[in-house]
Amino acid sequence: MSTPHVVVVMGVAGTGKTTIGPLLAARLGVPYAEGDDFHPPANIAKMSAGVPLTDEDRWPWLDAIGAWAQGRAGLGGVVSSSALKRAYRDRLRASAPGIVFVHLTGDRPLIEDRMAHRQGHFMPTALLDSQFATLQPLEPDETGVAVDVSGSPEEITARAANALRDLERSSAQPSQ
Repeated sequence: MSTPHVVVVMGVAGTGKTTIGPLLAARLGVPYAEGDDFHPPANIAKMSAGVPLTDEDRWPWLDAIGAWAQGRAGLGGVVSSSALKRAYRDRLRASAPGIVFVHLTGDRPLIEDRMAHRQGHFMPTALLDSQFATLQPLEPDETGVAVDVSGSPEEITARAANALRDLERSSAQPSQ
């Protein structure tokens, strides 16, 4: 990408945000920020206990991610955030209007299998249903791309980078 956008790698738990985010950042030559690091300890405790977060729990987290993205405006960066609801993405865009979303998508059995095999993460598989129930995919007026998560991390990252490049090309073309 020629323009240094801030990219939010989004999707339900288990889609690979924490894996794909750093790979995409390296490919784009920009810094990566792990969205989970912006959660206050109370949020992590709730999720570790299998309790879904409320919107009120998420606002400070989203504001912290938005502040990071705003600080990277014009410089570029990649940050992970589930960003499951339109309202969450709107809140991120309010802080950093130029954000571009990469929505990692996949079917539930694949994602559940990946979650069952990962280690050292606080999000239990039991919360996957609430994640899918909450998910509102990107709408046509939101700047972003959907990227399938089947295949290796390198394949997914290549698909994401290509989709972002195609998005930038299409937005650079004059409308008729």
